[in-house]
Amino acid sequence: MESKENIIVVKDLVKKFGNFVANDHLSFEVKRGEIFGFLGANGAGKTTAIRILCGLSFPTSGEISVAGYDAYKEREAIKRNIGYMSQKFSLYDDLTISENIKFYAGIYGLAPKIIKSRTAELLSRMGLEDIHNRLIRDVPLGWKQKLAFSVAIFHNPSIVFLDEPTGGVDPITRRQFWELINEAAAAGITVFVTTHYMDEAEYCDRVSIMVDGKIAALDTPEQLKKIYKTKEMNGVFLTLARGAKNN
Repeated sequence: MESKENIIVVKDLVKKFGNFVANDHLSFEVKRGEIFGFLGANGAGKTTAIRILCGLSFPTSGEISVAGYDAYKEREAIKRNIGYMSQKFSLYDDLTISENIKFYAGIYGLAPKIIKSRTAELLSRMGLEDIHNRLIRDVPLGWKQKLAFSVAIFHNPSIVFLDEPTGGVDPITRRQFWELINEAAAAGITVFVTTHYMDEAEYCDRVSIMVDGKIAALDTPEQLKKIYKTKEMNGVFLTLARGAKNN
């Protein structure tokens, strides 16, 4: 990983809401093609930081660069160079599979010819040609999540942000979803992912764990388990979470 360039650089990121400090001097770097786990209990400050990295919110202070663009001055450029998927909202239930693909591809600014060819390729790869006119609401959750991920990287972004993407799906589907993540990373897309499943943290190249708005730990899963003398990432997470002031 050391030989790859930094695609995300964060130095002393602070985000305040009045007197409340949501992000307290965060500093970290993410490499191109890396799978970076961004973990923490609810209220730890993960979502706030992700909104800033996605160009959706201004930091209070600090230096932040995403895909080579400044988080203060070039937020629109950041949005064009990233993909985003969340558990809560990703595809429109009242649109068909094909309509969802076309809608998001249009938002990403792709030309009609490219949209047509990539849509055919995606439907073929996922085996969805025969049901491309089915409403998303009628598609099983596992397929819906895998399709949402494919749509999030449809425009070949530098980075894709995944906010708890596997919530509510079964273990087999979660494993299949991570196969898609690994394929994207192998193709050079940086994957920035949050999850509540500690077994998924094992699949990341490096993991950051936030506690009370600060980064309490950042290293490879193997190294973190050695440091905290536990066989599983869940043990690392629980050790750090027990010390949280906001529990």
